[in-house]
Amino acid sequence: MNAATPAGAPVTYAAAGVDTEAGDRAVELMKDAVRATHGPQVLGGVGGFAGLFDASALTAYRRPLLATSTDGVGTKVAIAQAMDVHDTIGFDLVGMVVDDIVVVGATPLFMTDYIACGRVVPERIADVVRGIAAACSVAGTALVGGETAEHPGLLGPDEYDVAGAATGVVEADGLLGPERVRAGDVLVALGSSGLHSNGYSLVRAVVRQAGWALERHVDELGRTLGEELLEPTRVYAADCLALVERFGVAGVHTFSHVTGGGLAANVARVLPAGLVADVDRTSWQLPPVFGLVQQLGQVPWRDLEATLNLGVGMVAVVAADVVDDLALAARDRGMPAWVLGTVRDAVEADLTAPDVVAGTKGVQGGAVRLHGTYRTS
Repeated sequence: MNAATPAGAPVTYAAAGVDTEAGDRAVELMKDAVRATHGPQVLGGVGGFAGLFDASALTAYRRPLLATSTDGVGTKVAIAQAMDVHDTIGFDLVGMVVDDIVVVGATPLFMTDYIACGRVVPERIADVVRGIAAACSVAGTALVGGETAEHPGLLGPDEYDVAGAATGVVEADGLLGPERVRAGDVLVALGSSGLHSNGYSLVRAVVRQAGWALERHVDELGRTLGEELLEPTRVYAADCLALVERFGVAGVHTFSHVTGGGLAANVARVLPAGLVADVDRTSWQLPPVFGLVQQLGQVPWRDLEATLNLGVGMVAVVAADVVDDLALAARDRGMPAWVLGTVRDAVEADLTAPDVVAGTKGVQGGAVRLHGTYRTS
């Protein structure tokens, strides 16, 4: 049987929508930013099949534990694409990944990234990676490799998504976590820079329903709506590790990274069974963007606090005798810090009350009781 004669021009990879030369140009544009994150532990430079990291330093550990995390940015990338601003989204990616590692006291060693796009625009991809590299420098971690994949037909020409993974290390006897938390401990809030990178499906739905343009100037925000929504995530890793180094594991018992699920759900994950944290909603003033989202969309407060960070990006669970000094040290490093609540035995707590959150993300640990009314401007 004779094969049918194909109609039309020959099909090439470029004709199918993949431009390998554009990918090479993107690498050339980004490689200096990536190299800037490399210390002597990184071998091989940019462009190899695998990133190499010299782990000789781990031989000095008595019992090194490796910590790893992976995450993405979620639908915040839609804001970056709509505004055609791509050099900040990397802070969101790095923050979501390395700040999960620091929760257990681990130092992030290296990170890799993955970008999927409908069409490689070298300058756009380079901007994304430059942002990732800049955030890695803030976190003190090396960006050792990555991948850019062109997916024509699956993603639109100007669409992309980003993901990343990082590996860190912590000495076993320096591991932070629920096992260190005791009744009488205090929760110290470390302020967020804004929405960070969670809850954007809710936020975008509110904005869409209200018919607001990203270019709209909002007086209470002091800038345009788009600029506020694109505010980069605060990267806490280096600051949290500095607090642990100063106050030790006797002072800092664990951290909670406030991401998807909101404040209470994430704090509950780092408390042991039998303890409850009382969180005072009146202890801080909500940044204007959160009140704006609530009012603009008439979002129920319970839904809002189960979705957004409401101004608290990280929580340190600390011994009572270091609270004042630790909060001052955090503020000296440029982070807003205040007492959020306290930890107590759950014997007399009604864990079925509507303001109590427990058993989230598959963790059967402690509980968080929210009380008071949020202060809005």
